Amino acid sequence: MGRNQTFLSEFFLLGLPICPEHQHLFYALFLSMYLITILGNLLIIILIQLDSHLHTPMYFFLSNLSFSDLFFSSVTMPKLLKNMQSQVPSIPYAGCLAQMYFFLVFADLESFLLVAMAYDRYVAICFPLHYTSIMSPQLCVHLVALSWMLTTFHALLHTLLVARLSFCEDNTIPHFFCEISALLKLACSDTHVNELVIFIMGGLVIVIPFLLIIISYGRIVFSILKVPSARGIYKAFSTCSSHLSVVSLFYGTIIGLYLCPSTNNSTVKETVMAMMYTVVTPMLNPFIYSLRNRDMKGALRRAICKKEILFCLIR
Repeated sequence: MGRNQTFLSEFFLLGLPICPEHQHLFYALFLSMYLITILGNLLIIILIQLDSHLHTPMYFFLSNLSFSDLFFSSVTMPKLLKNMQSQVPSIPYAGCLAQMYFFLVFADLESFLLVAMAYDRYVAICFPLHYTSIMSPQLCVHLVALSWMLTTFHALLHTLLVARLSFCEDNTIPHFFCEISALLKLACSDTHVNELVIFIMGGLVIVIPFLLIIISYGRIVFSILKVPSARGIYKAFSTCSSHLSVVSLFYGTIIGLYLCPSTNNSTVKETVMAMMYTVVTPMLNPFIYSLRNRDMKGALRRAICKKEILFCLIR
């Protein structure tokens, strides 16, 4: 192999390609984005739990998506912010594997939850009279539980395959987190099995869910075009556009990053694409799915009014 094999106790993360003079500016920007992500998704979860009007399948999936976004962003952002202020941006070997594991868990979970939300909209628009019977609470819980089982298995499989590899003296990862393809490039062992599993499992957890979403919305579009009401068509298309915008942002970057030949992607391009679905998408989801939603705005107003009433009673 031409490189010495050794046991590594830690990796060094190069982070983002940012000039030193702009480091503080980007630190403030990423910290703000992370805080917005945390507060926005926490607000969604709390409102859905407190407001009985939002105890529906769509908002059940949305609360789980917000939970996933909250932790998905937390897997990478705190470490990135800490390393931006550190002279030695290192991460322990075990911490690197743990970060990779949880990153895969919540990335896959988001993928499956987007499929569940697309199916929910498909049933609501195409079979409105049977919506309650089809989207029962039991089915919703089973869909979320199945998503957790599949994502846990997928993440554990990749983590165990990476843990069996031997790494060389070069322990510098040209990324801002322990991304699986970046780790494979540092390995001295044969990585053909890892690459084959990434390709096969990538098709199962990325391509197939993406195709299911496209099929669901294709059926929705076909159904609403037969509706004579212009208002009904506008409302249905409005629902589709919000969901599809996040689907395109999330799946587009992941498919371009993991399922396209790596020789076509520079390190800077890979880092920017990773930032899109690890930082930008979790931050935008509360705005696209909820804060522009009439029901969520109503729930927020009711929560504020209840606090005002309690405050008056206490006084």
